[in-house]
Amino acid sequence: MIENIELQWLRSFQAVYEQLSFKRAAEQLQLPTSNVSRHVALLEQQLNLRLLERTTRKMIPTAAGKQLFQSITPLTRAMDDTLEDVARHGDSLSGHLKIVMPDLPFLAELVADFCSQNPQIQLSCDTQLNPTEGLLDGFDVVLQFGRGPLEDSGWVAREILRWPSCVVGAPHLLEHQPMPRTLEELSNAPCITSLSVLQGMPWRFKQHQTIQVQSSYKVNSGNLAKAAALKGLGFAVLPIHACQAEIDNGTLVKIDVNCEPEDLVLYALYSGRRYPLEKVKAFLEHLMAGLVA
Repeated sequence: MIENIELQWLRSFQAVYEQLSFKRAAEQLQLPTSNVSRHVALLEQQLNLRLLERTTRKMIPTAAGKQLFQSITPLTRAMDDTLEDVARHGDSLSGHLKIVMPDLPFLAELVADFCSQNPQIQLSCDTQLNPTEGLLDGFDVVLQFGRGPLEDSGWVAREILRWPSCVVGAPHLLEHQPMPRTLEELSNAPCITSLSVLQGMPWRFKQHQTIQVQSSYKVNSGNLAKAAALKGLGFAVLPIHACQAEIDNGTLVKIDVNCEPEDLVLYALYSGRRYPLEKVKAFLEHLMAGLVA
């Protein structure tokens, strides 16, 4: 049967299964949506099976579709790794490097510099602050922030950069809100939290302490959190380097609750394969060297 099935049909099916969307799968594969749809239809026709149930509102894998995805994914991944290894020649770097990362200027500069130094690298970069687990399978490296212990996964986590953090509040907030001196008092005060990234709540402090906080202002941006803190909308946890100037000029006050927040850490996540791809190792070394410089 395999002689009647094209590899691209399987790759298109994998992408649609992961994204549950022909459009998003096509964007990931850099193909027209019509091509991806046709590949899946041809695969279903050849197998005489329905792999994905489509409705106008959602897409659901069938039992056969789930079985096929789970069976072929290790095989296509191993094939991809083998081709990457064979394609490598000499000391040059080549191939397709697929990255997910936050949209931050200093990361953009380092990525562009890496590709400039290695012109045989083909880059695909998706900017997301909090990528979902299902998305990660299509990428080589995922750069994301975290506080405290990371959740277990099949990915290797490498620390790239660490920022000590602190709790801050605006002076005019403290005019009508008592200064919190303990974590318990802070848990009853208005706070600015993340919408989904960094586990949002509870807030994580060192010595394995966590608290649930009161929040009516949730954002997924350090800049938005800082702006809200300056307006007195609540207390916020910010990297010290990002608010030191405001602490020095008195527009923000550093709050001492006898316990420091967990550091904000930028992690690079990559596959837990025994031998990381050369392009991944080279990119991470470039990243580390650029951030230290």
